[in-house]
Amino acid sequence: MNYALLVLASPASGLSNLSALRFAEAALARGHKIHRVFFLDQGTSSGLATSVYPQGEADPVALWAELGERHNLDLVLCISSALKRGLLDASEAARYERQAQTLHPAFSLGGLGLLVEATAEVDRLLTFGGPS
Repeated sequence: MNYALLVLASPASGLSNLSALRFAEAALARGHKIHRVFFLDQGTSSGLATSVYPQGEADPVALWAELGERHNLDLVLCISSALKRGLLDASEAARYERQAQTLHPAFSLGGLGLLVEATAEVDRLLTFGGPS
């Protein structure tokens, strides 16, 4: 089975973000494919390089990055949602005259067209989290 995941929930609120991560791990372990993980709205916080989680708590940013690197996953943050939340890659930081990028290097910015393309390529699109 070939999946795409849509993550709407912030890693700091509830368990939906972590559930998406655990689903991806389980699906990959069973030989399924994850075509793309698309983060939208509050879910874009998953790619914030400056996030710090207390000792003893899971660090969702690091966990997503590790999973992405281990399985060569396409981890895409909606550019519009990300910019509103201060997530910038080097190009966007320069464009908006900001001092530094805040996007974790395991993630990329992209438009909603990448979500649409993913839905055309996969067997199932799974959504984690809801509107906030």
